[in-house]
Amino acid sequence: MSTPAKETGAGPKGDFDWDNLGFGLVETSFMFRTECAIDGEWTMGSVEPYGNLSLHPSAAVLNYGQGIFEGMKAFRTEGSDEVQIFRPDQNAARFAEGAGRMSMPPVPADVFVDAVKKCVSANREWVPPTGKGSLYLRPLLIGTGPILGLGPAPSYTFLVYCSPVASYFKGGKMAPIDLVVEETYHRAAPGGTGSTKCIGNYSPVLKVQLAAKKEGYSDVIYLDAVENKYIEEVSSCNFFCVKGKTIATPGLGGSILPGITRKSVIDLARAKGYTVEERNVSVDEVLEADECFCCGTAVVVVPVGSITVKGEKTQFYEGKTGPVAQEMYDELTGIQSGKVEGPDGWLEVVPENYHL
Repeated sequence: MSTPAKETGAGPKGDFDWDNLGFGLVETSFMFRTECAIDGEWTMGSVEPYGNLSLHPSAAVLNYGQGIFEGMKAFRTEGSDEVQIFRPDQNAARFAEGAGRMSMPPVPADVFVDAVKKCVSANREWVPPTGKGSLYLRPLLIGTGPILGLGPAPSYTFLVYCSPVASYFKGGKMAPIDLVVEETYHRAAPGGTGSTKCIGNYSPVLKVQLAAKKEGYSDVIYLDAVENKYIEEVSSCNFFCVKGKTIATPGLGGSILPGITRKSVIDLARAKGYTVEERNVSVDEVLEADECFCCGTAVVVVPVGSITVKGEKTQFYEGKTGPVAQEMYDELTGIQSGKVEGPDGWLEVVPENYHL
């Protein structure tokens, strides 16, 4: 797909192919940026044309990985011109907690949400039509000030950029994925940064993820780093398994990401009468499940067609989509698109020209 021209105030050209939108970077028109010193205060910042950043070679983010990010989405509302963002207060809270873990000045919730809304408003024409995808938002907090010895950066940059996206995995939305259990490498360990969405957590998974994809798998399931028998999460999403009316998901013990979509699925499932258990989930239990699924901002809800352990493949629902995964997907996307009424506060409208 060719990248549309970045003219000031321009959106996608009239012939933009929304039907073949994948999950990749499409450069939009604007981004949001603001800065502060470690002992300073964050300001509301402003929108500027999308473009490159200039960084000192000694920037803390380049030398010591001092940075965190978030993943969010904006959606067009069914039957109206409204554009809404999903649970931004939850992302703001996780962002602030992650900043504290990485010794960075937390971005206040009002500044965070204001920045997200300004970025969405400025790029409103890049929000895909209903049913064609969403506008993926990437808030970033990075140590941009120069430092040579190990320590917090003297200054920081907070920015938000975005890209229109569709399905994360190949095969399209709700196409079952095939996973393989990784038993040698671990994503995180107790006492580490597994529960923080910091930049250093993601490149290390590529080694085993790329190897798994060469073998035909969609992604990897990681196990706990202590006993090597309990499910933690997939490279880019949280994991659930279903047995009857009980849904189990790994508990938040500090080594997995407290996903916003995970939290939302738990709330929706309980409201529908399911028993949801947050606890240790062994590989053996998973292989006896009726069905399994994953969830996350990027992947939404995706069914697991099979899981392979030590070369032995176990299929769920004959490799097809299970009913609980379908129910959670329909409910969640229904709320995000405005087709289904969701809990209060889950959606925030982004007014037109909010960025001006």
